[in-house]
Amino acid sequence: MSEAEPLWHGGDLGETRRLFPAAPEPRIDLSTGINPVPYPLPALPASLWQRLPAAADEEALLAAARQAYRVPHRAGIVAAPGTQILIDLLPRLVPQGICAVLGPTYGEHAAAWGRAGHAVREIATPDEAGDATVIVVVNPNNPDGRVVPPEALAALAAGLARRDGLLVVDEAFADFTPTISLVPQLPPATLVLRSFGKTYGLAGLRLGFAIGDPALATRLTQALGRWPVAGPTLAIGAAALDDSAWLAAARQDRAGDAARLDDLLAGIGTVVGGTILYRLVETPEAPAWFARLGAAGLHVRRFAGRPHLLRFGLPGDEDGWRRLAAVVASR
Repeated sequence: MSEAEPLWHGGDLGETRRLFPAAPEPRIDLSTGINPVPYPLPALPASLWQRLPAAADEEALLAAARQAYRVPHRAGIVAAPGTQILIDLLPRLVPQGICAVLGPTYGEHAAAWGRAGHAVREIATPDEAGDATVIVVVNPNNPDGRVVPPEALAALAAGLARRDGLLVVDEAFADFTPTISLVPQLPPATLVLRSFGKTYGLAGLRLGFAIGDPALATRLTQALGRWPVAGPTLAIGAAALDDSAWLAAARQDRAGDAARLDDLLAGIGTVVGGTILYRLVETPEAPAWFARLGAAGLHVRRFAGRPHLLRFGLPGDEDGWRRLAAVVASR
């Protein structure tokens, strides 16, 4: 993504209402990669809303995250109010240098490193990183689902460690494909970001984690300040991350939904990638499909600078599936 391109995000139903004011309600948001079937919220004591978060609450969350993400004992882990704040903070805590972002990918990484004064360049393969002091890899990638194997990432990290560099791996969509995660082996000079809200369908909770060198984790903790994560979020996050049975069932169910979505999207274009939670479609008619779907009250993700692509999230109920199928069939 070039600096001139705008950062378009999914999830903005206000924008689709502006673009398509006559579309039927309720609008169906297929523009994000958020699980449309969320983790069932546990009952919470009223005291969680009435007091500041306690140290024990955060410790319980971090213990659950360590187990769920298979974090080595030697590694540091930080909880934050969403991974976006970690993406913004991290470049300010690293000496200025050259940041290579494996792309095309989620635009906020390049934007954050650029804002902090680093020289940023997009690379198509890890071999193009050259003398970069920081390499950012989204794994699996957003939006095409590209995966860099853990052994290749470990080799990148080893090279960066020799020159006091840093490998940043954004594993926001790795929960349903745990074998690709770099966390269990966590080489030196590596920081891994994990997002809670996408897999658990609770993006509004705002919860994310940074896992890596204890010294860097400490600097992130200090930069976040006191009580960065709300008490109810700590409790819900701990309960969900401890529920491995729910995660296994969700993985199986959403994989079935992804296959169902592939069958539908064959009527629009070619599925060229994605993950269990979203699919990327290539078609020369992408702008027309965006308009056709929007007029029917279905919001999908388009991309600045790549007008031939659309990204589709999963419908959350049978009404959503029916409405999507009707638009595809009505062409």
